[in-house]
Formats: sequence, C-alpha cells, structure tokens
Amino acid sequence: MDNNTISLSILDEFLPTSIGHDIIRYISLPDIFGSEAHSLLYFTGRNLARKIEIKTKEDIIYIFDKLGWGRLELNKEKKRTMTFFLMSDEIVKRIQAPIKTDFRLESGFMAEAIQKVTERPCECSENINERLFRVQFNIVFTD
Repeated sequence: MDNNTISLSILDEFLPTSIGHDIIRYISLPDIFGSEAHSLLYFTGRNLARKIEIKTKEDIIYIFDKLGWGRLELNKEKKRTMTFFLMSDEIVKRIQAPIKTDFRLESGFMAEAIQKVTERPCECSENINERLFRVQFNIVFTD
C-alpha cells in the first residue's frame, strides 16, 4: 500500500449515510485542489445557500438537518455577531475520524444563509471542539 492509499478500515469510521460524500470531500478534493480545497468548499457552501429558498433561521436549521449535516442550534445573537453550535452522531464520527476533517462547506453555507436572512453582509468561521464533539460557527457581520 502506498502513502496515498487509505485502508479499508477508515471506511468504518464514517456513517454509511455520508461515507461517499465524506471520502470525496476529505480525500479526493484536497488531493486534486491542494491548499485551495478549503476556499473551494467555503464558496461551494455559499453558492449552495444561494440556490435554496431561505427566509428564516429556522429554515437554516431545517436544511442542516435534511442535508444530514447535523443538529444546528443558535447559541448567541448580538448586534455584530451570531454563534451557532452543530452537534450530532455524524459530527462525533467526523471529528473522531482518522483523517483530517473540516466544516468549511457548512461554514460557507452559514455565511450566505445568514446573509440572506438578515440582509447584512457577513462571514463565517468555524471552530471544532474535539472534547465536546461539536462545531461552533461564528458569524461576523461586516457592515
């Protein structure tokens, strides 16, 4: 087995409902696009949010659930920022996976979706809390 080959046991580390998506996202895209993969995923998420009718924060929460991205909860809302937490069994599996995982696609989606709902320009960053097995999305309004 060469250094670019993954073992079959890695496939068991992901949920069956998302394994195809995860392997493409975490192995194929970074291999093809290198350091640009993070930006590509972020802007792919933003583009996806533009294509879906989103009118409320509840719509965003519903979409995350339907896409199998996890359970999204609004944690804090202030004048210039918003914080959301993303949790689920799927998130636990992704964080525990033996390959490098990220949440750039979801982060880009959050940025565009919140921008649509609030009609305010914003960006989103994500922090992975490996101890609590959750992802924190930090929305910052740029107006």
